[in-house]
Amino acid sequence: MCLRRMSMDNFGKRGIMRTVFANDTSPYLLTLRTGLAAFVIRPRVTKCNLLLVAGFMLMILSHTAIGGQVTFASLVLVNGKIVTVDGNQPEAQAVAIRGDTIVAVGSNYQIRAYCGPRTRMIDLQGNLAIPGFIEGHGHFLHLGFSKMELDLSKARTWDGIVTMVKEAAQKARPGEWIIGDGWHQEKWDTIPRPNIEGYPTHELLSEASPQNPVMLRHASGHALLANAMAMERAGITNFTTDPAGGRILRLAGGDPAGVFIDTAGDAIEKALEEDKGGRTPGQIEEEKRRAVELAVHDCLSKGVTSFQDAGATFEDIELFRKLTEEGKLGIRLWVMIGENNEDLEECLPEYKMIDVGNKRLTVRAIKRLMDGALGSRSAWLLEPYSDLPNSTGLNTMSIESLRETARLAIENGFQLCTHAIGDRANREVLNVYEQVMKEHPGSFDVRWRIEHAQHVAACDIPRFGELGVIAAMQSVHCTSDGPWVIERIGEKRAQEGAYVWQKLTKSGVIVANGTDAPVEDVNPIANFYAAITRMLPDGTLFYPEERMAREQALTSYTMNCAYAAFEEDIKGSITPGKLADVVVLSKDIMTVPEQEILETKVVYTILGGEVVYQGGPLYER
Repeated sequence: MCLRRMSMDNFGKRGIMRTVFANDTSPYLLTLRTGLAAFVIRPRVTKCNLLLVAGFMLMILSHTAIGGQVTFASLVLVNGKIVTVDGNQPEAQAVAIRGDTIVAVGSNYQIRAYCGPRTRMIDLQGNLAIPGFIEGHGHFLHLGFSKMELDLSKARTWDGIVTMVKEAAQKARPGEWIIGDGWHQEKWDTIPRPNIEGYPTHELLSEASPQNPVMLRHASGHALLANAMAMERAGITNFTTDPAGGRILRLAGGDPAGVFIDTAGDAIEKALEEDKGGRTPGQIEEEKRRAVELAVHDCLSKGVTSFQDAGATFEDIELFRKLTEEGKLGIRLWVMIGENNEDLEECLPEYKMIDVGNKRLTVRAIKRLMDGALGSRSAWLLEPYSDLPNSTGLNTMSIESLRETARLAIENGFQLCTHAIGDRANREVLNVYEQVMKEHPGSFDVRWRIEHAQHVAACDIPRFGELGVIAAMQSVHCTSDGPWVIERIGEKRAQEGAYVWQKLTKSGVIVANGTDAPVEDVNPIANFYAAITRMLPDGTLFYPEERMAREQALTSYTMNCAYAAFEEDIKGSITPGKLADVVVLSKDIMTVPEQEILETKVVYTILGGEVVYQGGPLYER
């Protein structure tokens, strides 16, 4: 047996010192990784040599601890740029993980003590590792279902969408619904003809699909288009009145145009569900399980390890609980309940769940909607729309109902998360929050949220900080909506209160970030880019003084989202004792030129110490 020594470079380019016992003719190979070294042993198989090897292994293992006894890690990341989002240690080279928990963060030299015989080691080769992205506001099952429907988000014209529907109808059985998602009239190259308020009327859609009902949801989720057959299934006629919180757009003679704003679309959705009524509970569950799988894959492939689901039914939550118990929920879910007040009164206590299934599922919030969206002109404004002077938008729920929800939330220890986009909606929600908090002086640090907070009156901005209200915003909405925001609300309102991340932050507000997926792509990289540039498609900047610094943008997508869910003690940063949710990126988004950020790919997504997505090769040992 002979001994060859190789160089020691403290986890340098090739990673670790190697000492080799070699007998090149031996068919046996044993590799030992320890905190000091890795040993590749090819012994001549004799009793004497085996005893010598065993003794040498014990000697090495006895010297692995630095400054005390160390239990080996299951996974270590070395040779990287680790941006921790932890002020006590902002950057590091290496991370040690045991099971689902981070146990150490430091230099390559420090972390080598945690390397044992069974430790998996990933050489990051200088790549950036950051905490797993937390989607701060999205629609989880809807994201999955959108992968099973027509994707209209890339369509550039109404004619293009009609063609897609026609092709789908030719493949469908007569009477089968055709569902599409993601269109936005403001993103089309040409204005559709004919149109009402910029929306296409149903004639071309009805002609393209005469035997199949069609429902096409707006990207915002606050409008939909329906063809003649879908309206017939829903019982919509020229005598149908507008529901509270919704509008049916009409042709000159009073007939429905096929455009349904906010709650008006409920009738079409209900007709779809009734037509699906013949499905068994097992079929419904299987369809939802498939949607979960698709949503999980989309998230993990883009570095999202936690998802804050903005409005789930009790039935959906039961499915999430079942998947968690089966060990099949492949992401961390934090869920807002979207049921009515009567059902909440009856069932709320039994649906409070904290860190179920190894911290995969938490349910501790309630979701409400105070208005619609700016794109559909249904955001509730203090003053009329600049491009629709006879409208201030829609109030989609009563103030009294929101006040009752707030009472239920505060008395049951739930967060309240209310959708508010227009300045009137934001003011009314703040008013309700303030009143209910004053009525319950013993409750503090409730961390109630306003979801979106897109357009806020200047005098209401400080109120967020005064009340401790979290602004759960979506940076990409700014650059996606920016081209037409001034048309809707004018320059003065836009400058004072549209997507005012810095004004809110300087008022002491926690700004959490997300995409509102599937309204926008769940991809955090595009959202990060929007946060630091506010660059519109034509290259102009939308009030650039409100841009986030890169550190702010990363914090808003990690630690701030964790705080917004009472989870800052277990996630949001790469800190010993927290969950080992880490993302490795192909580019350093903290330093590369802005134009290179959008080229960034996810190399590894690590969830609870397990590599759950691998998008590219890295050197492993």
